[in-house]
Amino acid sequence: MPADAALEKPTACLVLADGTVFYGRGFGATGDTVAELCFNTAMTGYQEIMTDPSYAGQVVTFTFPHIGNTGVNPEDDETADPVAAGMVVKWDPTEPSNWRSTEELTAWLGRRGRIGIGGIDTRRLTRAIRQQGAPHVALAHDPEGDFDIEALVEKARAFPGLEGLDLAKEVTCAQSYQWDEMRWAWPDGFTKRTEPGHKVVAVDFGAKRNILRCLASAGCDVTVLPATATAEEVLAHNPDGVFLSNGPGDPAATGEYAVPMIKEVLKADLPVFGICLGHQMLALALGAKTIKMNHGHHGANHPVKDHDTGKVEITSMNHGFTVDTQTLPKGVRETHVSLFDGSNCGIALDNRPVFSVQYHPEASPGPQDSYYLFERFSAAMNARK
Repeated sequence: MPADAALEKPTACLVLADGTVFYGRGFGATGDTVAELCFNTAMTGYQEIMTDPSYAGQVVTFTFPHIGNTGVNPEDDETADPVAAGMVVKWDPTEPSNWRSTEELTAWLGRRGRIGIGGIDTRRLTRAIRQQGAPHVALAHDPEGDFDIEALVEKARAFPGLEGLDLAKEVTCAQSYQWDEMRWAWPDGFTKRTEPGHKVVAVDFGAKRNILRCLASAGCDVTVLPATATAEEVLAHNPDGVFLSNGPGDPAATGEYAVPMIKEVLKADLPVFGICLGHQMLALALGAKTIKMNHGHHGANHPVKDHDTGKVEITSMNHGFTVDTQTLPKGVRETHVSLFDGSNCGIALDNRPVFSVQYHPEASPGPQDSYYLFERFSAAMNARK
């Protein structure tokens, strides 16, 4: 940071609905946007985070200060374009230093229409989010530094929030497609599945590419269907198993159309595996309820205990709603729990190959402790055959 940076006129500001204003230096696109503000504690993977559809309707505060130092590249996009509304960082992004980098983060954000702000006290901001809950904010970037703060406060206050909001329809695929690309591996990068495998229908509530790659690597021939797919459309593919993907928004809102589909699919006695929003959708279909969290879980370092094995795995998480454990009906057991706050992180249906977890087991970004879940899904389909 230049020595005289503190004397420069701010070119960006983050305005909270309560009137609090953070001034900083803008990068990426210009203009303004409104969203819910969350924080993410991951030390790597900012590109995957910004392109994770689960971040629709949110501005992400990165607690790790060095964001942008590895640049960006097309291979690390989790979907075609960034989905998070914007990013907040401590230090301004620097020139990238990484052999895989093809573009600077600032240029990538500008080309993709996303706003960034640097020079923010992210520790103070994170404490405020933890203590007061995820606030509604307006993020603005103007190279001339001209801001109408009162108007931005009003925009932040007018943001409806994520409760009651169905965002899966906004990020899902427009039509069905096949997926055969597998996980990245040295030295060939991404390779294609060529052997026949289990026929899996993946319902796309906001699926990340690496989740689909993990399914392919676990021996699945994947057909992706939109979030609004009916049970008849799912079962018409004669699948060996059904996968319920991650996604954004209020699960109760998405459940208006997804829960009836899942209930009918469960009657077919197929293996079912859900993650993140898919986990919440499955819980709702089984009779449980979901609730909004104070500030959610966002990061790649969340410890989760597996009740079945007693093991602790470090996981990637991105969710602002959670399954209310107290509402789990008879025959549905809690399999995983967060060691941060005791919230639910997994369920399973007794005596059926139906299970789900709250976190993102594909580890993009994050540790690979949870990849076994894809193998468990594959083994369940093997057993059924």
